[in-house]
Amino acid sequence: MPDGERAPYLELAKEAAREAGQAILEIYDSGDYQSYSKADDSPVTSADIRANEIITRLLMEKSPQIPIMSEEQNNGQLSDRQHWHRYWLIDPIDGTQEFVARSGDFAVNIALVENNEPVIGVIYWPAGDSMYYASKGQGAYKATPLEDRPIRVRKLEDPADGVVVIAISRRQSRDKVMSKLTSHRVYQTLPLGSCSLKACFIAEGKADVFLRIGSTGEWDTGASQCIVTEAGGTLLAANFEPLTYNRRNSLTNPDFVVLGDPSVDWRHIVQHQQEEDHEDN
Repeated sequence: MPDGERAPYLELAKEAAREAGQAILEIYDSGDYQSYSKADDSPVTSADIRANEIITRLLMEKSPQIPIMSEEQNNGQLSDRQHWHRYWLIDPIDGTQEFVARSGDFAVNIALVENNEPVIGVIYWPAGDSMYYASKGQGAYKATPLEDRPIRVRKLEDPADGVVVIAISRRQSRDKVMSKLTSHRVYQTLPLGSCSLKACFIAEGKADVFLRIGSTGEWDTGASQCIVTEAGGTLLAANFEPLTYNRRNSLTNPDFVVLGDPSVDWRHIVQHQQEEDHEDN
């Protein structure tokens, strides 16, 4: 599909994300929800299920020809989906732990993937009433009740020696993340919740890099990858190889990194994979 013809799908994704986000926020504010543990011990709540129902209903009604892949459903085997030329990729609540912990740092993620590449990304932050969105070739944007504006990654004053702002999880060990970064730079940390919000903060220039260590799914990165790329940044596996979408039976991502200013030599800052390779050898 030509870049300029995706506008109706972008508007549909924004509509679905906002409607689901408003339902999530109502449940969040009421405190009336149930929590469960999945087979992998990750949390899921009745709010995740409700958001998934809202998003899938809208997408199926208005784009019935496009299949849906979601964190909160059985997505089958690769043999069932390998011929999908285009599909929706959704995470009804990215940051369920943050929802339960009542930090407010959770988001709705919706991406449209074409030929194994995210070409539309929408991330709605209900607690901040902020919508981050992008379409391939059309730039990245942030919409709030006050404005709807383009966003870009931050340019470091000195790419070779400037202070680097790291978006870091409230739930992950700070020391573990810092051990994967070179000690030859000065860092400031910006604690945040969901993976997608950290990626959005890099896309709008509030942080420079985010290293995710641990299990995530393709739905955690699809929307973020489109938004970050259109904002001038990059989202890659921690070994600086591209992430893949719908190419494996497993939908689990490797560790990944979100990078801002492209003039920075990030391979000399993020040492994660190089250290592992050295240990393996």
